Amino acid sequence: MSRLQGKTALVTGGRQGIGRAIVGCFAAEGARVMTCGRGPRPADLPDTVLWQTADVADKADIDALTDRVVAEFGELSILVNNAGVQIEKTIVETTDHDWDLLMGVNARGVFMLCRDCIPIMCRGGSIINIGSISASTADPGLALYNASKAFVQGLTRSIAVDHGPAIRCNAISPGWIMTGMADAAFALAKDPGAARADALARHPAGRFGEPEDIARLALWLASDDAGFATGQCYTLDGGMTAASPLNPGLF
Repeated sequence: MSRLQGKTALVTGGRQGIGRAIVGCFAAEGARVMTCGRGPRPADLPDTVLWQTADVADKADIDALTDRVVAEFGELSILVNNAGVQIEKTIVETTDHDWDLLMGVNARGVFMLCRDCIPIMCRGGSIINIGSISASTADPGLALYNASKAFVQGLTRSIAVDHGPAIRCNAISPGWIMTGMADAAFALAKDPGAARADALARHPAGRFGEPEDIARLALWLASDDAGFATGQCYTLDGGMTAASPLNPGLF
C-alpha cells in the first residue's frame, strides 16, 4: 500500500528543485497534493497535482491558498514549507529591501502558513519545514539567509511543543543539494571550481545531494512510520558537518 494513501498535502515552492521532488514523491505515494509558486503553473506538472499561484510572503495570497486547501481537501494532513529565497550578501551589504524580500519568504511565510494551516490540519498531521545546515554552520556571504534558517529551526521546535500530540512538526536541514541556490552560492567564491571541488571532498558520502534525497526523508516524516518523530531538525548533508576542519587526505 502507498505510504501516503488517503492523505492530503500542501507543498510550497513546488516549481523546481527540492519542492518539485517532494511533490512528485508524495503524489507517487498516494497523497493528493497541492503546490504553489509565484509564477504560472509549470507545463510539465502532473495533471493530478493542484497548482495555485501564490507569494508566500503575501498574507492575501496565503489566505487564498488556505481557503483553496479547505475547498479542495476539506482538511490537511501534511504541510511542507519549502519555498525559499537566497541573497548572496554580507550583513553590511544587505539592504532593507533584501530583508523584506528574504525574511518575507523564509521566515514570515513559514510563520503565516503554519499559523493558518494548523487549525485545518487533521489529528496526526505533519508539518515539515525545509531549513538548512546554514542555521548552525554559517556559510560565508549569506548572512540573512543563515539567520532565516535559524528562525525556521526555532519555530519548528515551538510548534512541536505547543501543538503535540495532535500535530507533529519537524525540519529538514539539507547540506549542499544540487539546485540553482547551490550554484549561486559557489559563484561567490574567488575560484568557483576550486570551491566546488573542496566542498565535494568534505562529503564522506562522496557526492553532493540531490533533491530526491530530501524528498525521501520528507516522505518518511510525512508518513505514519514517523509517528514518534517531532520537534527535531534532521541534518541531511552527506556527512559534511560530521567532519572536523582537518583534511583527512593529510592524515
